[in-house]
Amino acid sequence: MGTDSTPRRGPSRRQVLGAGAVLAAAGAVTGYARHYFSPDGTGDPHGDFRVPTDGYHFERHRTPARTVVRAADGRVLATFTDGARTAVLAGPTRTWSEPRTTRAVVHSNAWVRLMPEEWRPGHERTRGFREWFPKVLADRSPDVIGTAFQYGDGAPDRRAASGLRYAGKAHFGPRVPGQSSWSFHYLDEKSDFYDYLGVPWTFQDGTRKEPEKARYGDVDCSGFMRLVWGYRMGYPLHATNTPGPGLPRRAYAIASRAPGVLLIPNTGRRPADISLLQPGDLVFFAIDIGRPHGIDHCGIYLGPDDNGHPRFYSSRSKANGPTMGDLAGRATLDGDGFYAQGLRMARRL
Repeated sequence: MGTDSTPRRGPSRRQVLGAGAVLAAAGAVTGYARHYFSPDGTGDPHGDFRVPTDGYHFERHRTPARTVVRAADGRVLATFTDGARTAVLAGPTRTWSEPRTTRAVVHSNAWVRLMPEEWRPGHERTRGFREWFPKVLADRSPDVIGTAFQYGDGAPDRRAASGLRYAGKAHFGPRVPGQSSWSFHYLDEKSDFYDYLGVPWTFQDGTRKEPEKARYGDVDCSGFMRLVWGYRMGYPLHATNTPGPGLPRRAYAIASRAPGVLLIPNTGRRPADISLLQPGDLVFFAIDIGRPHGIDHCGIYLGPDDNGHPRFYSSRSKANGPTMGDLAGRATLDGDGFYAQGLRMARRL
């Protein structure tokens, strides 16, 4: 995977994640997300998933072009989309919840991980894939969604040996002078992943960014995507909103210029069909109150909640950080809610 290099004054991503491996392996804490699977990774206590040992069957599907992997008994084990690095794998069922902000919970057996490179048809026939797939299918370390919840409501701090806090409850941004607490602009955006970390960052093109002290522990919606996908998962990042080797800075730029597969294009209207979405997809919204000007919010699709509503996870001003909850708008993509009406695009990285 391509990663960005940190300056010498700060720890590298490898140092951070290596030092935090013991904590990270524990997954999310039960106060905000509950995991139900056995310590050996072979399945949950109720036996809802077992890693197959008797071979796989590969199918090709369209719209989008993808390879679906099935076990001998017909179970779907994985989906790999042409042109995307996102792998959606079956695994033990997990339950995601946020009791302070919503009664809804999400039960899902989807584990979202990044492949070393974009999927291409026939890749399943390579030696590298045959060695990699059984290992990743049995992997129970935090995936993209599990990592995202390490910054949500009630998440405990996680620190490297150096003392750097690389995970823990995130907030959205500092207060904006003169804005009412009822305003969607009460907390300022512009907080990127390096602001949350409190360390300077040098991107691959040599651009160096310094964190703002007032934004330590803060991350806006697109900064949250960069924190999870880039800093933690290793997806390339760059410093601008122009086309580049990975995720640009702002939501509108990620929506239109990031690598991967565009699932739902922006027609200026709410999409009529969202059935293509799978957990881990990025969803984009036009929601700026009083200043509608295109895409200005993004999040990660989680899947249907216990009431069947498609739910997403994002860093939001009114919730003051990452949330799957319903403060100042339901975090669902259906119905007549604020965010559902503002949905415009979707992308699979």
